[in-house]
Amino acid sequence: MGKLAMLGSLMLLCTVCQTVFGFIDGLLPNGNFEQGPRPSDLKGTQVLSPAGIPSWQISGFVEYIPSGKKQGDMLLVVPEGSYAVRLGNEASIKQRLKMTRGNRYSISFSAARTCAQAEQLNVTASGQSGYLPMQTLYSSNGWDSYAWAWLATVDEAEVVIHNPGVSDDPACGPLIDSVAVKELNPPRRTNKNLVKNGEFEEGPFILPNTSWGVLIPSHIEDDHSPLPGWMVDSLKAVRYIDSDHFSVPQGHRAIELLAGRESSISQVIRTVPGRAYVLSFSVGDASNACKGSLMIEAYAGTQTVKVAYESKGTGGAKKAVLPFRATSSRTRIMFYSSYYNTRSDDLSSLCGPVLDNVLVVSVRYPPKSQRVG
Repeated sequence: MGKLAMLGSLMLLCTVCQTVFGFIDGLLPNGNFEQGPRPSDLKGTQVLSPAGIPSWQISGFVEYIPSGKKQGDMLLVVPEGSYAVRLGNEASIKQRLKMTRGNRYSISFSAARTCAQAEQLNVTASGQSGYLPMQTLYSSNGWDSYAWAWLATVDEAEVVIHNPGVSDDPACGPLIDSVAVKELNPPRRTNKNLVKNGEFEEGPFILPNTSWGVLIPSHIEDDHSPLPGWMVDSLKAVRYIDSDHFSVPQGHRAIELLAGRESSISQVIRTVPGRAYVLSFSVGDASNACKGSLMIEAYAGTQTVKVAYESKGTGGAKKAVLPFRATSSRTRIMFYSSYYNTRSDDLSSLCGPVLDNVLVVSVRYPPKSQRVG
């Protein structure tokens, strides 16, 4: 084969291969979709080429949406930058990433419904997948950020966001923006705290140009949780928040319980049957106009306590204590909000009490009664 023929073959091969990106915490290459298709790759807003959006591979009916585009009477708003993508029926976007086999990773991205129907997204990586329901909107502007996690079983894997919808309108699908990935460090129990990640400092990437935190979806087990150590075993999501945008009792991260008893987290800790322990935690508000009476109910095995917190919506926290005696080698601790709340500034966005600083220690002489203070 001559040099020109070999060069032509290599150029043809490179037009069909997919770039593999090295892993760095934060936005994926062109993760905010600000680099758009060439005019020749667009038909209106529809992207025609599988490689039309730089750094991404697409399939199905994918649209490149500028902020301010009108859909009927609705104005499509982009949360970060000027562009987002919309996934029609069975459409997907994906990138191939280098990872470290055996490590855990989480993906965060912003999404918004553009139709009235219940929508969901399917996220796949390294042979694992999860469905993220979008029926409930938690913010008044229509955009929420979601997180999902996986265990890397190979050194390279495609990360795929897919819309499994079957709408009559093929363009009726969710908008996607600001896709980021973060490596998760597995938390460990210590002799000072039997709870793993009790201060919630380890968790998914929080998109810096958003102000609504990241939702940890419902029915997330510990093995695939973007909040290491914790399970979301409820019907609705919980919100992971940071001190850059919210009031946090301590450190930089905390959890907001958004949807009453339908929004709960739990963890199973190791205990010695018959031994006495004390569970302590902080309850507060996120300084997000969530005014009024808030309450967290906490369980440790068969023991429970209700912790009321009167919120002015401007931040603050109090500590609570729940003594308990273990009845087995494994004890489940669980937290949920007692009822729904909405923000006083828009009367529609769900909000709730903030949970932080969860600590369980063994004690020789437990308090005689439950104390909250």
